[in-house]
Amino acid sequence: MPQRLLSGLSLALCGLGAAGIPAAQAMTLEERAELDLSEYKVTAPDASYFDVEARMALFEDVDNPILLQEIDQLSTGTSCEQLLEYKPIDTRMRIPGYYPSPEEWELASEPLFQFEDNVSLLAGSYVATGDDYYAECLVRFLDKWAQDEALTNFYYDSMEPQAWFATESMIFAAAMAYSVIRPGFEGMQEERQRIETWLNTLAHQHSDIQGQAGNSCCNNHFYRRALYATMVGVLTEDNELFRFGVSAIYSALHDITEEGALPMEVARGRRATHYQNYAVLYLITNMQVIARQGYDIFELEVEGNTIHEAVDFALEIFENPAALGDMAPLEQYTGFLKDNQYFSWMEIYQTRYHDPQIAEFIRSVRPIYNRSAGGYITLYFMEPDAQRNIVMDEQQREDAAFKGLGEE
Repeated sequence: MPQRLLSGLSLALCGLGAAGIPAAQAMTLEERAELDLSEYKVTAPDASYFDVEARMALFEDVDNPILLQEIDQLSTGTSCEQLLEYKPIDTRMRIPGYYPSPEEWELASEPLFQFEDNVSLLAGSYVATGDDYYAECLVRFLDKWAQDEALTNFYYDSMEPQAWFATESMIFAAAMAYSVIRPGFEGMQEERQRIETWLNTLAHQHSDIQGQAGNSCCNNHFYRRALYATMVGVLTEDNELFRFGVSAIYSALHDITEEGALPMEVARGRRATHYQNYAVLYLITNMQVIARQGYDIFELEVEGNTIHEAVDFALEIFENPAALGDMAPLEQYTGFLKDNQYFSWMEIYQTRYHDPQIAEFIRSVRPIYNRSAGGYITLYFMEPDAQRNIVMDEQQREDAAFKGLGEE
């Protein structure tokens, strides 16, 4: 494993696990550093996380009402000049923690969310219309941030990591959106070079912080860092970053319990279900980026474990919290089930495995939009014959999402 990203990693365990889960099960930072991932190389730098050209060709004859509605909404005309008025964040970014101060966190995070929405909107509008206007605008938008060296001045302290956390999603939002327009859009080479240099520098700077043992070194935040590492690694042909992203898949699969739980996620008490799903979201999305480079990563086995056990366990505890056993309280927080962004991974997974339980669940949450981890996911991934009509009745939507669960 390249040492620039992993040098100095401690011997501490990445997590102590939840009740009943032995701490020794988690892959240590030393073990991760010793992984031989030399076989993983960027093979297709113009490959986005989906086949953009094929998807745009499909839209020429599509008659699916859900997809047509998404295309129509994205074709109404976004003003590039208005988006360019949004000022890059080049000051010392410091954000309060979410759980201690949710209102302050939301207020401080609003400009960050706007950035993610902006880049995702431009990428989506480009796919929906094929109009280079949106691709050019995205390049101009990101180049403005690159020239200002935006996001590189985030505050980090082990006791106050929120700005570091927030920057994760901004990096992969930018990288994933840029990957969508890059292969089919020509010109603006100087601007594009600045963007790619900025993304690469930012990804290295951010991932050089290893995080806290038993927490951000190895849990869902590691999986989030891995997502931008693979995507930026692809865009900039940086095998070191790409392998860092791949290492998260090996680490996660190594840690999976016999039940299919990700130990550091189910250790989150009443939010165990939420965090199991949250981790799967980033793992599946990351695996899709890796798979587009020609690797059969979805069938990878580590210690006999595959990603499918984690998926199955997430689905099981949606329906039956008792399946958590003594790993977490049975009175689980279920509010996340109302927010469709948390299920963007399901659209990706369904293109490969057509899981009937997911097929039923996902009907009630389409169309899915995740402002940072892929944008307009239903538009990019849903098969036209999978579902034709949106579930409009709010009660029906909520009943489907909470089937087998009690609201908090």
